[in-house]
Amino acid sequence: MFSASKPKVTVVLANLGTPDTPEVPAVRKFLKQFLSDHRVIEIPVPLWQIILRLFILPFRPRRVAHAYASIWSDDSPMREIIYAQTDAVRQNLTVAFPEFELNVVPAMTYGNPGIQDVLEQLAQHPQDHIVLLPLFPQYSATSTAPLYDAFARWTLKQRNLPGLTLIRDYFQHPLYIESLAQSVREYWAEHGQAEKLLMSFHGIPQPYADKGDPYADRCRVTAQKLAEALNLQDNEWAISFQSRFGKQEWVKPYTDQLLAEWAEQGVQSVQIMSPAFSADCLETLEELAIQNKELFLNAGGKQYDYIPALNAREDHLQLLNSLLQANLEALKHTLAN
Repeated sequence: MFSASKPKVTVVLANLGTPDTPEVPAVRKFLKQFLSDHRVIEIPVPLWQIILRLFILPFRPRRVAHAYASIWSDDSPMREIIYAQTDAVRQNLTVAFPEFELNVVPAMTYGNPGIQDVLEQLAQHPQDHIVLLPLFPQYSATSTAPLYDAFARWTLKQRNLPGLTLIRDYFQHPLYIESLAQSVREYWAEHGQAEKLLMSFHGIPQPYADKGDPYADRCRVTAQKLAEALNLQDNEWAISFQSRFGKQEWVKPYTDQLLAEWAEQGVQSVQIMSPAFSADCLETLEELAIQNKELFLNAGGKQYDYIPALNAREDHLQLLNSLLQANLEALKHTLAN
């Protein structure tokens, strides 16, 4: 009697990316790859490449490298965290699904481990199914869609295609909201509660939202549900958007401007978090925790604290496992012997 081998299933946990080192050449290489993606910058390619090569890459990497150096440990925080997340999820899923030859691997849209390299490695060991989980809680064409693009380019070269599952996002998943809320409760238990809780999300240009990118609306849903979970009154919290780049209008309110306004209005204490990030990185550890703290204090504020991202918290890992288990359970009916 013929006995088939276990179906091969790979889960890919993917985040945005990070340079290989905090040195200028590595940062320049990373920024060139990131800022050359038309999903990120929608200016016509010939014009943008002139701007990028003549006015951005010669100067910006030095400043960004200095910022990376201020948060770097043995490796980039984002890469260290995605490795920890991947290891934990792998341990859980391989036990939960013994009927599969199951693996869980990390990937980055830009930098290493690069999504294209990961997919090419998987092609050397043909898979029955691949599940992609972008670690962006709120879908955006600027963050999640480039991973879809990478898969689309890869599939064009494959003859024996695996099944593909793409988990779009989880901006209002109950376990996600509860994990965020619990991280805040634990911070309050140790440090007390500030006058204001600011939920700062990575921004996108306003024209992108006007064209149909649902990201900003999904961020607002996340913020509202988190405020409700924490029983916050309207005057105790706010939502804002950070990390503007260039001169065009971005989704508002802007994090830095709102913090300055609060300080000028007499707000003494602020705690800030970024529910858009599943792992701490440059935008949280340097921009939010350092730059914006200086801005708020210099504008007259007295106390400013950053609440860390969910990272490898146990309840965050439970969320990731839950999202993946739901999809892997469905595969039992089509793949398992």
